Amino acid sequence: MSQRKEKFETDSGIEIKEVYNKREIPEENPGEFPFTRGVRPNMYRGKLWTMRQYAGFSTAEESNKRYHYLLNQGTTGLSVAFDLPTQIGYDSDHDFSDGEVGKVGVAIDSLRDIEILFDGIQLESITTSMTINATASILLSMYVGLAKKQGADISKISGTIQNDILKEYAARGTYIYPPKPSMRLITDVFEFCSKEVPKWNTISISGYHMREAGATAVQELAFTLSNGKAYLKAAIDKGLDINVFAKRLSFFFNAHNDFFQEIAKFRASRRMWAKITKELGATDQKAQMLRFHTQTGGSTLTAQQTENNIARVTIQALSAVLGGTQSLHTNGYDEAISLPTEKAAKIALRTQQIIAEESGVVDTVDPMAGSYYVEELTNQMEEEADKYISKIDSMGGSVSAIEQGYIQNEIAESAYKYQQGIEKKEKIVVGVNKYIEDEEAGEVFKVDDSIRHDQINKIQALKSERDNDKVNSLLAKLADEASSDINLLPTILASVEAYATLGEISDTLRNVFGEYKG
Repeated sequence: MSQRKEKFETDSGIEIKEVYNKREIPEENPGEFPFTRGVRPNMYRGKLWTMRQYAGFSTAEESNKRYHYLLNQGTTGLSVAFDLPTQIGYDSDHDFSDGEVGKVGVAIDSLRDIEILFDGIQLESITTSMTINATASILLSMYVGLAKKQGADISKISGTIQNDILKEYAARGTYIYPPKPSMRLITDVFEFCSKEVPKWNTISISGYHMREAGATAVQELAFTLSNGKAYLKAAIDKGLDINVFAKRLSFFFNAHNDFFQEIAKFRASRRMWAKITKELGATDQKAQMLRFHTQTGGSTLTAQQTENNIARVTIQALSAVLGGTQSLHTNGYDEAISLPTEKAAKIALRTQQIIAEESGVVDTVDPMAGSYYVEELTNQMEEEADKYISKIDSMGGSVSAIEQGYIQNEIAESAYKYQQGIEKKEKIVVGVNKYIEDEEAGEVFKVDDSIRHDQINKIQALKSERDNDKVNSLLAKLADEASSDINLLPTILASVEAYATLGEISDTLRNVFGEYKG
């Protein structure tokens, strides 16, 4: 019988054989080095993954309503999306913010907005993930400042800041400062949290956005772990103990449609990271564990036949669960055309709940272990990713590879090949290049442009009410410290608590560090 294609391969170019036969598989137990089979001995039999829904739009007031809605629907962790001005350190009243306030996330200009964002939510009772990078130190300080106002013991609050600036240079673009001072801010966060907020995950090293930009699964794996190595080395060079700070590092991966490849990627990532941390001196097993959050693939969603995206998200979410994720966000089916409606957000959450409560895949640890195909694919993913990491190491590490444009060029080339595959129908996307049909536009979620004026009014009121002499004194102190080796987090926190705005703090650091021109 003839085959559909002459050759079958993953999107990373790994050839898929017709049949996989038994081969020697190392005896490994979940919860033990190198953690291929999971970071806990009983995994989901003991505790399900955290079910997060990425939410944030318009004003803090509107986002707060969505958070309460999601919590009432069974979400077990919050995940905050910030608008573009917040991500790159501009207040809503800045000229550069015009047209962008509240569009791709919530607008946060000061601690007052954070107070509104989490109104009625006790921070000690919830974990919060914040997708923020260049201004991560400021947003973390706002969160800590609010926890203190609530009377919480900040040593007990938990959550994650993305805080991964290297992938911004490589793929996403929301950087502010040059690499060296950016890395300094990141290691300052590591040091501060290890002493003051020990349960906080101080960085979520992200392959997600590189995959969204067009990286293959192997590239996502390799470039993410290579960036992780760079953060480890920067912290070690600062004198931090890898057995302490590495426990609070987490990762953020994408889940796409190639089901078995994604599972193999997640399994390989744990094994590779365990080896990397051990080579760099980690002896505590908790410092060797790779814990990760997964988000289903935004770039795989189609604007055509949007309800088909429910099936795509289900496949992707199931791969993340079978791969052993600690936290999961499922995209709304309508996100290719707008921010998710409440209906789409609820279906996305219910998808996770059905997998958890009805599918049975959580009843045994690592159910894919021993699959000839998955075990071989796990090995091949590791081998191919190691080739990339060795190349990057030979260039001096991730920072140097990014400065030389190597990682960016590899991602761009892969994105081009993928698009060519779709246009030539070598890769089928249902509803886009096969099974096409005419359809009417569905409901679209829109953000009102008038919210920028509301934010500007709030900033003006804030500046008229606060102690401006205190704010100016703290910002001057921050500028002095930025020119030294002093950890900046205590003064950033004090500035936030005095109601200095995000833009004022960012501009203070801009004046000292300069801006990176990609």
